[in-house]
Amino acid sequence: MSKRRTLVLDTSAFIAGFDPYTVKDDLYSVPAVGQELAERSLFRLRFYAAVDRGALKVCEPRSHYVRMIKESSKEIGDMLFLSKADMQVLALAMQLKDGGGAPTIVTDDYAIQNVAEKIKVDYVPLVTFGIRFHLQWLLYCPACRKNYPSDYRLGACQICGTQLKRKPLTKKPVVKDDER
Repeated sequence: MSKRRTLVLDTSAFIAGFDPYTVKDDLYSVPAVGQELAERSLFRLRFYAAVDRGALKVCEPRSHYVRMIKESSKEIGDMLFLSKADMQVLALAMQLKDGGGAPTIVTDDYAIQNVAEKIKVDYVPLVTFGIRFHLQWLLYCPACRKNYPSDYRLGACQICGTQLKRKPLTKKPVVKDDER
């Protein structure tokens, strides 16, 4: 008898064509994922049909876990690249993991994968190869070289007004369990 997995679905999973009826796993997502899907789209229809038929459980993660994800994503510089839904997907996966589950996030979003790598939650991409390196980002001004905190939201340098960029500060290869 095969053990059921717990999958946490991101918006990109539905956009990539993930069909909740093709797997026998326990499927979870967050309300914000349904809201991110375009109205009257097949993706949104598939999301809400799966919820209505009990194939997909939609849960709001506890605020404690959302705060933990915000802090983790800020530490590595991905905070500004995660939507509300992305943060909640990561928070729900962490919450399920802390509850004794072994969740895997289904996503093609590189920022989600990078944060999942940091918090040690498994992930699987659908149409991309996934990240090859776990990165910690540095936000900086390319003109005057001033560094900024990773959650700096203005987008332009306070000193010279140049549009800010980011570059990897640290880069570690991702080693999946099946590659060890």
